[in-house]
Amino acid sequence: MRAIVLAVLTVATVCRAATPTLRFAWKEVDYTWDTPADKENAIKDGTFVPAHNLPLGLARWKNKLFVTVPKWKNGVASSLNYIDVDGAQDQLLKPYPSWKDNLIPDTAKELPSNSSIVSVFRVFIDDCDRLWVMDSGLADILGSPNQITGPSLAIFDLNTDELIHRYYFKVEDMKEDSFFANVVVDVDKNSCDNAFAYIPDLGAYSVVVYSLKQDDSWRIAHHYFHFDPLAGSYNVGGIEFHWTDGVFGLALSEPREDGYRTMFFHAFSSTKEFCVSTELLRNYTRLDKEEAFHDFKLLGDKGPQTQTSASFYDPKTKVLFYSQVNRNGVGCWNTEKPFTTENNALVFSDPKFEFPNDLKVDNEGTLWFLVDKLPRFIYKGLDSSEVNYGIYSINTSEAVAGTVCA
Repeated sequence: MRAIVLAVLTVATVCRAATPTLRFAWKEVDYTWDTPADKENAIKDGTFVPAHNLPLGLARWKNKLFVTVPKWKNGVASSLNYIDVDGAQDQLLKPYPSWKDNLIPDTAKELPSNSSIVSVFRVFIDDCDRLWVMDSGLADILGSPNQITGPSLAIFDLNTDELIHRYYFKVEDMKEDSFFANVVVDVDKNSCDNAFAYIPDLGAYSVVVYSLKQDDSWRIAHHYFHFDPLAGSYNVGGIEFHWTDGVFGLALSEPREDGYRTMFFHAFSSTKEFCVSTELLRNYTRLDKEEAFHDFKLLGDKGPQTQTSASFYDPKTKVLFYSQVNRNGVGCWNTEKPFTTENNALVFSDPKFEFPNDLKVDNEGTLWFLVDKLPRFIYKGLDSSEVNYGIYSINTSEAVAGTVCA
């Protein structure tokens, strides 16, 4: 009898779900204003409306954890910010690279400077200590949209906090419904100049490729970049809504023997996952488009209600982590196993993880994810007396222990 009990306890220990640690939490977002008067004036003139500032994207570099605040509504004081990893749980956001580069009126007609930031959803930190910022250039998206400047990539040197380069997308990169909200970067730290950025266009169902060395970009279209009409319905926090977002989540594997990576991708409103070699993306302008069409591959389907906003590949565990917005959690797939519904696990799920919007794995093997109740923010409004935004972390090996992803 004792042996049976010990066996049961052992199994329970192995299968016990790991619990992420709450690192940061806010009821409302606020910033490190230079003076109290600056904040008062910003509130008075509508440049800062606290309830309209919702954190959405994140990325870690050393003791900085970058947090983006897109200009969904009017009154977002600073779109690109960071907090200290070892700082207080409810600490104020610090504008990056400076206050003057972020505090831009929603009605502005141009950028104050080349390093100014309008509205950012997601950022990416590469192996060369550079921060890649996908700036949509669009303010007050849900109110009175104002395209202050065209969509662009802003690249900062994290060691100096200086802007290295800014690239504005070409007219041929965009369509009428184009919307750019994400970026992933493909680079070897031994050849930092030869970097490629891949930017999904969730509105016009394409991916824009940017070459830093060539300082040029090109647009790639494919059927797999479209949304699935059977997966466009959501129910989060008791709110039903319908989105038609196309390709959004991109994740890169480690380099293969040929030096290229596999790019995993999916439409937001879809439950399917696809992949393609970055060799095709890099050389697309020289390829036969008909032949290239067949090089995009379907991996499989994660199952019902598995729509995913963000994904990230962890080279240590060979696991692809992804958000589960309809299931208040984070999922995983071990890339060394077949892509089946059974091999896609829900690592953790809890009502407190309402709408996990972004996630990243840092170079220490820590998974970070941000939850922000976005549907309530858009369709209903948030209760400022409650904790509405949270950032959690967990070691990737601990996260998948006892699951099919281990």
